[in-house]
Amino acid sequence: MEWPLQYLMVDDLNLWLTCGFVIFNPLFWNTVARWQYRTRKMSKALGGKKQGTIVMGLMILSLGLFRDWMFKLMLDSQPKWPALYENWILWSGYASIWIGATLVFSSFYSLGFYGTFLGDYFGILMNERVTGFPFNVLENPMYVGSTLNFLGAALVKASQTGVVVTVLVAIVYKVALMYEGPFTAYIYSQRRKIP
Repeated sequence: MEWPLQYLMVDDLNLWLTCGFVIFNPLFWNTVARWQYRTRKMSKALGGKKQGTIVMGLMILSLGLFRDWMFKLMLDSQPKWPALYENWILWSGYASIWIGATLVFSSFYSLGFYGTFLGDYFGILMNERVTGFPFNVLENPMYVGSTLNFLGAALVKASQTGVVVTVLVAIVYKVALMYEGPFTAYIYSQRRKIP
């Protein structure tokens, strides 16, 4: 199967906005969370750890919804790739969305709101590491699930550009985890020092 570049419109503003938000979102939440951890200014300004985490969660959710909406607009504005007009690809896309949503929602259920939305950076630490599903299957199920959702949507929409942007999503999440993982481990190693 050849890789036809005519199915990738690089002059589409939706493509560039989507890529921008894919890169910006984890950069934003990691920067703000680390600033909060080091200064405690966000939780102090908002009246406490829980309030700070709630605002952080709302910012992450809002940015994520906007990114997902931009991704949808991009899928609709990009040409369809006829090579993806196969039933097995369509059903693979739906399966990817189902598996991805299962991973995301079960991760949220296991971690809770504060665990999901960087409560540890605000001093809200879990008593022990979560080891139940889906964390007993994958190290980072929320990021894997999110990536599978992007891939599934791209396959359902028969979008070569969507598949390319999904690769970008996977790379950005991998880079984000290179910073998040060690910093979260550091936070838990400093458990007694957190006010």
